[in-house]
Amino acid sequence: MIARRSPRARERLELGVVKALAALPAPAQLALAGGRPVRVDGQLLEPEIQLVLRLLEASGRPSFEELPVERAREEIRAEAALFAGPPLSLERVDDLSFRGPAGPVGARLYVPHGVPHPPPLLIYFHGGGFVVGDLDSHDATCRFLAREAGTRVLAVHYRRAPEHRFPAAVEDCAAALRFAGGEAGRLGADPARIAVGGDSAGGNLAAVTSLLAREDGPTPAFQLLLYPVTNLSRKAPSYALFREGYFLTERQMDWYRGHYLGGDEAVGSDPRASPLLTESLAGAPPAHVVVAGFDPLRDEGIAYAHALRDAGVPVTLRVQWGMVHGFANAVGVGRTGPGAMREVAAALRRGLGA
Repeated sequence: MIARRSPRARERLELGVVKALAALPAPAQLALAGGRPVRVDGQLLEPEIQLVLRLLEASGRPSFEELPVERAREEIRAEAALFAGPPLSLERVDDLSFRGPAGPVGARLYVPHGVPHPPPLLIYFHGGGFVVGDLDSHDATCRFLAREAGTRVLAVHYRRAPEHRFPAAVEDCAAALRFAGGEAGRLGADPARIAVGGDSAGGNLAAVTSLLAREDGPTPAFQLLLYPVTNLSRKAPSYALFREGYFLTERQMDWYRGHYLGGDEAVGSDPRASPLLTESLAGAPPAHVVVAGFDPLRDEGIAYAHALRDAGVPVTLRVQWGMVHGFANAVGVGRTGPGAMREVAAALRRGLGA
């Protein structure tokens, strides 16, 4: 089980600086970010994000792929704390575990205030390239979705690479869906309104779990895919457009892919790693797909939404133009991250009839 940690003094200071700058008017942010707007592929980078990217660059924080895995995991927790804000109040947050194929799997249940019973449940798989990320790095995201969407959220700490390579994470996430379906009463949730969701690598796992459930059940009522990884077998054109300088980099994705697939590129063609390569997506649950405009993963997320639609799956696609990868974690500062995530929460609420 991941132990929750409090921000260190340096992190609190950095958070204060980020919050103050993110609250400035857009013209002031642009001036501090260099004075010239960034335009790529017909879209403008949000001034708030342009300034934050400049601050992160100036901070001297190392990039994940330059670090040992354990240090990279510490770094993502620290980075997430910069943008999380104070913990949102909920009725309760419970740590628990369930039986997975290789032993107990840690999880965390978020229960919002004042939601009529039985409420829906979102099973949430955190991002982090299948390597970094954990219950703490996405605590703020899960609290936000629970409160804004009026749903219980079950966050899952699936096995990560390189200690546990593909398909270990897939197996744990499929087990999470079976657990939630079988123990909905214990979790205080409506068994007919269970969704799966996640961001980045977690979006990949939510998509794959939804597809596997067509045969093994239980079938989710909805899937929420935030800038998902959908094709590890090849790089879409957006990799070339945004390979560096926009938070998630091509080098980081190569590092994640290598750890997750174990260096075996052929594994990337397995539909359990690349859901976009699934022969048929027919019968998948309704989906809401969100991508960021300045993101190497943008095009494959859009392609997956189109493929779902072509297969007859009800799907909505939202492109957050001017945004970068990772905004799901930025719910505690500024305007752009919280605004985008309120849209996500509204889509989840509609999808589950909450």
